[in-house]
Amino acid sequence: MSKTIRPQLSRLLPPDGLAREVAEELYAEVATAPILSPHGHVEPSLLAEDAAFRNPTELLVSRDHYVTRLLHSFGVPLAELGVAGAPADPREAWRTLASHWHKFTGTASAYWITHELETLFGVDEELAPDSADRIYDRIDEALRRPEFRPRALFERFDIEVLATTDDPLDDLSVHRRLADDSTFRGRVLPTFRPDAYLDPAGADFADRVERLLATTAQPHSFAGYLRALEERRAHFAAHGAVSADHGVYEPFTTDLDAADAEQLFRRVAGGGADAADARLFRGHMLFQMARMSVADGLVMTVHPGVHRNHHPETLRAHGADTGHDIPVRTEYTENLRPLLQAFGTAPGFHLVLFTVDETAFSREIAPLAGFYPSVFIGAPWWFLDAPDAMMRWRAATTETAGLYRSSGFIDDTRAFLSIPARHDTARRVDAAFLARLVVEGRATLPTARRIARDLVDAIPREVFKL
Repeated sequence: MSKTIRPQLSRLLPPDGLAREVAEELYAEVATAPILSPHGHVEPSLLAEDAAFRNPTELLVSRDHYVTRLLHSFGVPLAELGVAGAPADPREAWRTLASHWHKFTGTASAYWITHELETLFGVDEELAPDSADRIYDRIDEALRRPEFRPRALFERFDIEVLATTDDPLDDLSVHRRLADDSTFRGRVLPTFRPDAYLDPAGADFADRVERLLATTAQPHSFAGYLRALEERRAHFAAHGAVSADHGVYEPFTTDLDAADAEQLFRRVAGGGADAADARLFRGHMLFQMARMSVADGLVMTVHPGVHRNHHPETLRAHGADTGHDIPVRTEYTENLRPLLQAFGTAPGFHLVLFTVDETAFSREIAPLAGFYPSVFIGAPWWFLDAPDAMMRWRAATTETAGLYRSSGFIDDTRAFLSIPARHDTARRVDAAFLARLVVEGRATLPTARRIARDLVDAIPREVFKL
């Protein structure tokens, strides 16, 4: 048994009895359904260039901050893992992962990587020091074959839609290449991510504003700044974008009159703003982003509640997105009230609220989604995109808002190979949750079958206007 991985069908489903039988039936309804991924961070150049992956460590370790952050907590220097392009021996880094692998037990990372090793590379033994080199060599050999190039895997994964996350001034030429390439059958959509152009606390905010205004030939005024953002949003929509994403510290919103907004803009753009000015500006701009979404139809997704770059030394050495972002408590009801008073019932407006503070699901987000037609409950995100947290999320939100006020699963990942593993995890968790409703007499089996299918297809299509 030491080299035998438990049967794939049993994972995350109830251990036995009628609930197990029902869950297996519901999972079978969706196990092979195409993947809709309307929010993620895979670089479009990965598919445009279709270059072979260099080695197992770069593919599964160095770029996955879920993995590297936990190894760092065990005392492994990030540089030894090749984080942010640091020179590192990929085989030694892989051996390091193997030596710590038992410490990942119970984590989402262990579940996803095990799924990837089994389903993609046929690995039937557990990662450990004595198996590390064998598994590394097996993956390394596979990566040299054409069926493991990015486009071939994209087709193998049956990804119908993949959204990327892009800078507002990106010319989106890579997306054009993919859209015009008759040999590529996927749909890769850009996503408008304007955070760095909306937050005066950013080190290069003023420079970004100047580039934005210069690119769009708009005057240096608040009205010109708004028109510049609207123009770039239109550029994204013309290239297939369906959403705008906002990674804010807090979902604070406020509506300022034109004169006050102009004066505030001049202070923040001129470098003379204090912390209170910066917060007020961010709040007004989140309000303005909602106004623009009502006008142009882009779905507004809000990912708040993370203290980015919590460790300055790591930021200096390795840059952002290297594992040192930490969740904070987040309040929605009062922070979003100005926005929802103005736009909460606007026809066609879709606002998807995410959180890494799971106490907010039942307390605020589900009640908001259970009243406002515009609000949808974002799937468990980042520190919560794990099996137990997903099940808690369903239990916390369904009794208040039902299943049809949720967003559908969002993988939100840079780790390309983990996309099918993450979606499969969500499908299994939902099958288990629905099976419990059936067994407890709270749903009929035909209705549960329909819901299982809708959760992976009709719901994300509607929420993200696909």
